[in-house]
Amino acid sequence: MAESNKIIQFIESLRLPDGTFAGQPFALRDWQKEILREVYDPSHPDGKRMVREAVLSMARKNGKTAVVSAIVLCHLCGPLAVRNGQLYSLSVDREQAGILFNYAKNMVYMDDELSERLTVIESRKQIIDPVSGSTYYVLSGEKKGKMGKSSSFIAFDELAEFGADRTLYDALLTSTGAHEEPMIWVFSTQAADDNAVLSELIDYGAKVKRGDIEDMTFKSFVYSIPEDKDVFDPENWPLANPALGDFRSYAEMNDFAEKAVQMPSMESAFRNLYANQRIDKNTPFVSRTVFESCAAEPASMERQEVTCGLDLSARTDLCAFVVIYLVDNVWQVRCFFWTPEDGLKDRAMRDRSPYDVWVRQGLIETTPGATVDYEWVAVRIAEILSDCPVEKIMYDRWRIDILKKELDRIGLDLPLEPYGQGFKDQSPALEAMEAAFLNGKIAHGNNPVLKMCAANAVIVQDASGNRKLDKAKSTGRIDGMAALSNAFGNAQYQENEGPSVYETRGVLVL
Repeated sequence: MAESNKIIQFIESLRLPDGTFAGQPFALRDWQKEILREVYDPSHPDGKRMVREAVLSMARKNGKTAVVSAIVLCHLCGPLAVRNGQLYSLSVDREQAGILFNYAKNMVYMDDELSERLTVIESRKQIIDPVSGSTYYVLSGEKKGKMGKSSSFIAFDELAEFGADRTLYDALLTSTGAHEEPMIWVFSTQAADDNAVLSELIDYGAKVKRGDIEDMTFKSFVYSIPEDKDVFDPENWPLANPALGDFRSYAEMNDFAEKAVQMPSMESAFRNLYANQRIDKNTPFVSRTVFESCAAEPASMERQEVTCGLDLSARTDLCAFVVIYLVDNVWQVRCFFWTPEDGLKDRAMRDRSPYDVWVRQGLIETTPGATVDYEWVAVRIAEILSDCPVEKIMYDRWRIDILKKELDRIGLDLPLEPYGQGFKDQSPALEAMEAAFLNGKIAHGNNPVLKMCAANAVIVQDASGNRKLDKAKSTGRIDGMAALSNAFGNAQYQENEGPSVYETRGVLVL
């Protein structure tokens, strides 16, 4: 009999302790059986199991806890049990860790044979099998330094919650060396960003599936709605929810989707938890749906009356310059970005953003050397604005003195004006920008660099309700959105200022 058939037979002898089918035998679905077959059937010529690590990622409420608990028992006292095994499940905190333990414990209590054979120590969250000499331990992220030293089985429950912190993952991963057939399972909805340990595993699994990497010891199963599909279309929901319409409630998912459509603040949570997309559950200032609804190509900026926003970076990062102008009562947005030529690939890997690809596509310009050349930036700004009357260039004061020196040195006179980055100045700018996005009064051409910045941009609020962008709390680069906000610091008044700058100043001569 194939190994997976023994596992399926064991699991289906268990009973479900809660949910719609509480008290009934665990009837595995075909898609669950197929996963078990792909993981446990491949073997080496010597008969040992080939797969050593498996990742299963899908939206919430698709029966993950039941499957994890059953697999734990398979390795503890079922067909996968080994002599004197040490089994661990790891969750980010005690509460999450307790959920998995309680489910496995209740499965044991509902089975006469298992409850007689196994010893459950609830106070320690342990289950002991005296027959095999194996013990299942539950750990939380709060128990650093208390990992097992000889793990035969590890289940990482919601690894996404650990973010980019590899400490516990690596410690447990390296503890399996003493066993001939160790097994590691990762069960989780997707993480917030590419830097997370889970994201790295999912990306690695995708390369294995494509054949870019040959690794017969690793399997991944990712149920997710692709980014190019409409997450609010019910026809796409089964892509992330294999149990939808079965034991995963369609009505509950539909209810949350309707709320997410009406309340943009819920969209990120819907995309992450229900569509299993890689996105932070913390709501960005501009939701993806709203951003994409403003993706029309901007009109030509030639001889348009423009306002600009400038956000300078550290000398080794990304500089952003955004030009906005009104055409038919819609703000046209054109973005320009600069980064040093040297070290480009290293920064792309560090930020897990395709800067090198965007450079080849002309979306980011590189300046010579290892740091941003502000003379280069100054000259390029002059070239960009050569055919336009410029109202103002609103800038963040940080590092502006360096750029001003370069402007003076090459004899350029630009209408630069400082714009405060505190709550008082930023709040009205954000309100104007937010209104333009929500009302479809922006055309940004779906610039992918600006899109990255928008996905990362989060806001903070003071006691009076004033808001500002917060780079410290953001998950990645937000320079483009910061520059756009600075531009809106002036543009909020521009529609009603009276005479055009064509009449009062004429085209800026550079």
